[in-house]
Amino acid sequence: MQDPLKHLYDPLVPESDPVFSEEDLTSPKKTVRFRERRAAAEGGGRRKPRLNRYALGGAVLASTNSILLGYDIGVMSGAVLFIRESLMITPTQVEILVGSLNVVSLIGSLASGWTSDLIGRRYTIVLAACTFLVGALLMGLAPSFVFLMAGRVVAGIGVGYALMIGPVYAAEISPAMTRGFLSSLPEVFINVGILLGYVSNYALSGLPVDISWRLMLGLAGVPAIAIGAGVMTMPESPRWLVMEGRLEEAKRVLIKTSEDEAEAELRLNQMKSNVRVDGSSGPVSARRHGRGVWKELLWRPARPVRRILISAIGLNFFMQASGNDAVVYFSPEVFQDAGIRDNQQLLGVTIIMGLAKTFFAFVSALFLDHFGRRPLLMLGSAGMAVSLAGLGLGSKFLERSGSKPTWAIALCVVAVCSDVSFFSIGLGPVTWVYSSEIFPTRLRAQGTSLAITVNRVVSGAVAMSFLSISREITFGGMFFVLAGIMGLATLFFYFFLPETKGKSLEEIWALFENEEDTASS
Repeated sequence: MQDPLKHLYDPLVPESDPVFSEEDLTSPKKTVRFRERRAAAEGGGRRKPRLNRYALGGAVLASTNSILLGYDIGVMSGAVLFIRESLMITPTQVEILVGSLNVVSLIGSLASGWTSDLIGRRYTIVLAACTFLVGALLMGLAPSFVFLMAGRVVAGIGVGYALMIGPVYAAEISPAMTRGFLSSLPEVFINVGILLGYVSNYALSGLPVDISWRLMLGLAGVPAIAIGAGVMTMPESPRWLVMEGRLEEAKRVLIKTSEDEAEAELRLNQMKSNVRVDGSSGPVSARRHGRGVWKELLWRPARPVRRILISAIGLNFFMQASGNDAVVYFSPEVFQDAGIRDNQQLLGVTIIMGLAKTFFAFVSALFLDHFGRRPLLMLGSAGMAVSLAGLGLGSKFLERSGSKPTWAIALCVVAVCSDVSFFSIGLGPVTWVYSSEIFPTRLRAQGTSLAITVNRVVSGAVAMSFLSISREITFGGMFFVLAGIMGLATLFFYFFLPETKGKSLEEIWALFENEEDTASS
């Protein structure tokens, strides 16, 4: 099918690209330069895209908020062992405490799209860090379960903001050829945070019960302060600046995040064109701050927008329906059921799990721009299905065995580590990259916030029901259910998610117009 929008963003068609003036047509140097870069990205040229240090710095700073989310996930898995003893809470209250952060984060994820369009991506990141700081302090000082829940609510709002804004900022500041790596950094930092939470649990577990969990939760406030201050040194998103009509500021940022001024000029003109052709109408000044976006997204959306919504929402649904968050949150309970009783041994095993999770998240980030989104995503989901089936078999054997043999316990530990590792290869990083890059500029902030809202709803539902369902059908039965869900996820990814590797954010819009490209990508 002929792409009707090709002339708006294809750097290989200089005659119709708005970045090329008549003067440029008499000197083909610009065209040749971008031909070489595109050929290199497709494997047929000599050049390899370089990682821009300025873009890397901005993406790293934007992604550091994710450490706070990861820390909360990791530390709560161990802290809840001591909270249960200190505050004498019931198993149902444990589920509410753990899952409430994901449910409450809906507020932050829904508000983040409008907020980031209004005050900019950078200040939204600062807002997320400040909100999490307040929540961490409230939880660390909580004298009762009700007070602890209040801190959990505030922290959850900050999590909702952080989950949306980090990947969006990284995607918008990154050049196309390194966007996969830079946009996957939030997932890497989430795993670093989880590992730090596990280490904190292990290090503080020897303190008195009433002090240990307070320090575990309250320490999250320390990096929040540093993150809020550090983010103020990074530039604003150039695409947001273009939406605001601040073109000179956008160009200055693009010059710093591109290989040369010619590439910066090309990217700037692609952004300006995208703001005009992404499905919205009217002058840019009349469409700022998200006005009319929800109507474009949900009320009779154009075909490309509908396909983008299905892809983004489906991807975020399966990310959390995989049960990964619940496995991380309740891994001590899973290992206790497997036969590991000592608290320090339980927390030591979670550190091994955290190391595996962090290592494979970093490896996936390094290769995401080389292998592409689809191969890693399908490898990860298929690997999770096999790992969860193995975990189900091991758990079922231990349920029927009175002796708890060492090999069966080892099988469960290996299967859990394998499950979270395959998650870190595929669904973990790819969900954030894909969700933040497929929406056009005009719809990106609020479209991504909608997808992450689904992510948080499913995560909360799974976390708040995991133990209850497991008590009814056993842990082994629960893991078999999750294995089946991941089998369905692999099929969904194959048929509905086209490959976006190496394409500019502006080109991806046209990719979703060409329906036959999806399964063949």
